[in-house]
Amino acid sequence: MTIGNKYRITILTSRLIRMEYQRNGIFVDEQTQAVVNRNFPSVEYSTLHEKGRLIIETEDLIFSYDGEEFSPEGLSIELKDNHEIWHYSVVYGNSDKNLYGTARTLDGADGGIMLEPGIFGEKGFAVIDDSNTAILDENGEYVSRRGEGIDIYFFGYGTDFEGGLKDFYQLCGQVPMIPRYALGNWWSRYYRYSESSYNEMLDKMAKENIPLSVAVIDMDWHITDVDPKYGTGWTGYTWDEKLFPDYKRFLKNLKDRGLATTLNLHPADGIRAFEAQYEDMAKEMNFNTREEKAIEFDFADKSFRDAYFKCVMNPYEDDGVDFWWIDWQQGTKKGGSDIDPLYLLNHYHYEDRKRNNNRPMIFSRYAGVGSHRYPLGFSGDTVATWKSLDFQPYFTATASNIGYGWWSHDIGGHMMGDKNEERLIRWIQFGVFSPVMRLHSSCSEFFNKEPWNVDSPYREIMGSYLRLRHQLIPYIYTMSYEAHTLGKPLLQPLYYKLPKEKEAYKHRNEYWFGDNLLVGAITTETSKSLKMASINMLIPSGRWYDIFNGRLYKAGVKNLYRTVDNIPVLLKAGGIVPLSMEEGNGVANPTKLKLLIGAGADGAFDMYEDDGQSMDYEMGKYAITRFETKYDANKNVTTVTINGATGDLNQIPKERKYQIALYGLKGGTVTVDTPVLLAKESYTVEIAGELVEGNDYKQAAFEILEKAWMEIVQKERIYSIIMNSKSGEDCLNEIMTEDIDLELKDALMELF
Repeated sequence: MTIGNKYRITILTSRLIRMEYQRNGIFVDEQTQAVVNRNFPSVEYSTLHEKGRLIIETEDLIFSYDGEEFSPEGLSIELKDNHEIWHYSVVYGNSDKNLYGTARTLDGADGGIMLEPGIFGEKGFAVIDDSNTAILDENGEYVSRRGEGIDIYFFGYGTDFEGGLKDFYQLCGQVPMIPRYALGNWWSRYYRYSESSYNEMLDKMAKENIPLSVAVIDMDWHITDVDPKYGTGWTGYTWDEKLFPDYKRFLKNLKDRGLATTLNLHPADGIRAFEAQYEDMAKEMNFNTREEKAIEFDFADKSFRDAYFKCVMNPYEDDGVDFWWIDWQQGTKKGGSDIDPLYLLNHYHYEDRKRNNNRPMIFSRYAGVGSHRYPLGFSGDTVATWKSLDFQPYFTATASNIGYGWWSHDIGGHMMGDKNEERLIRWIQFGVFSPVMRLHSSCSEFFNKEPWNVDSPYREIMGSYLRLRHQLIPYIYTMSYEAHTLGKPLLQPLYYKLPKEKEAYKHRNEYWFGDNLLVGAITTETSKSLKMASINMLIPSGRWYDIFNGRLYKAGVKNLYRTVDNIPVLLKAGGIVPLSMEEGNGVANPTKLKLLIGAGADGAFDMYEDDGQSMDYEMGKYAITRFETKYDANKNVTTVTINGATGDLNQIPKERKYQIALYGLKGGTVTVDTPVLLAKESYTVEIAGELVEGNDYKQAAFEILEKAWMEIVQKERIYSIIMNSKSGEDCLNEIMTEDIDLELKDALMELF
């Protein structure tokens, strides 16, 4: 650390520097909204005063400063690796070529919006400005900073995305473990449900074999028909007994169905005289009720917060509400504080939910750097258009650049826009391979997403993907544990694992879904002639298998075409993805699993499990089951080992049965069923078979041609060329020279 009269420079790592300039000479050592820890291991660096400048050199950076108020001429940092130089400035536009982070909300956005900066940039550096955030005082209260000044953090991690995120999380706090139930399907609709109509809807879902894990009750859970003298019905805390005559019974029924429950809150109007909690709140706060004035909502006021949680939130939580959807209006009033009320809402709601060893979660909008400590994120009221869908995969993956890995979107769109069932399916497909799968729609009778209101074949496709989401929970939950312990977000931009490939930065809607899956989100309409839509994907080196059709892909850039019933989801050779084969609601640790395995390379996967809802995992109450695959090229044998579980075996079923699905062998995917195994028992199976070196292009080409709307004679001619070709290479060469529709030609070229 180097300190002058008005400046302080702190070398946190060889690539992370804090720079402060305070005119009053008083520096901030407290936690802020963004930063919670500056206690890093010591780092080697040299300090030199030369020609009126302070020069600090670390292993990776050269820092140069003239000792005056920060300016472009007086403050700069050079990256040794690429010799790019950062100069202090107020950046307009994106002159530093930041790779971006995320944004507060997508409310009303029809397509892309401007994102806030992240900690990475194309030049290898980025800066996070912490100058104006509140600080946490000794009483645990957020207060405004003392005086004006500059407090910024320089991240110079180049293309070391993993290293940058690791240090970011050390600085700004770990990503918490989220409850397991958050990873299943959420049913959410802004609709005036009653207890009986909601139960009827859930019964229909069960008949459709649609698994759910979270029941979202929008604002009509509370009284909305309010006497105008009190204002509007948007804010409310009293159950509407006309709709829910026995709300405790209703909440218990949801719990008995295996569902967690969240209720919607619009908190801005405070606690008004008609609320059931008004008298209790007033008593706690010594508030005069004679004039029936509202108790103003002010989360900067500790006395209000304490009464609010004691009299309103905690009793409902004890009755069965699992978490709160903190929705809008909270930014309209700040009371006597200039601190962002959204941040205060998120922080204190999250902290309060830690009562009784509960694993906390909230559902709210992003409130700036550090918001990853309070999952989950609600991205706002989504416009139902193709442009909105097209932006969301990029938006979600890019949020990893600011450590924000748990976005939840209105899958299918909320209200503005139009109804389009093909787009709904594409949105659901993205939702299944996104952090949170939350179907949502408005109260309009013309815009609903119940499967029985969706036409065939979309209805059947919708059901199959929603069931797949629950199957994926063992994989996703393990990735959530890696996010918590290793700082690896579930969704990552393509360039995270291909940092030196310039092409990787161009593929906005292709992303990593955990360690072993590469997803291409299709966000455009189906071609009228081909009956397929496509996404341009960069395939990394190695062997990759589509988990839906089994096709083999090798390194290169190509368009991948899919009918509406699937999207490209590629499993790497050596990759292992555990799936639950249980049916119905809930997210219990399964007794039946399926292992998707890519042949042709060695690999391992450590499946993590705990009780899914408490903080007991912090005391070691969790279990790990290790799966391994080894490929012997000389013998053409793949050996799969299911190792006995380690850790606290009370967290998992005593017995399990597995099905192994091995992709990438000649003749197609091979499946093997194991006997029933004890959790602590190991089991090994050997699967013989040569690796496939090409796809069955003749059958796949027939399927493409059969669906295409084109002249039959031309179909016959193209198919004859394909069937009579001696090899895939010959076939590809002939197709390249044919005078046929370019899109059809492109779709056929994908097969080779």
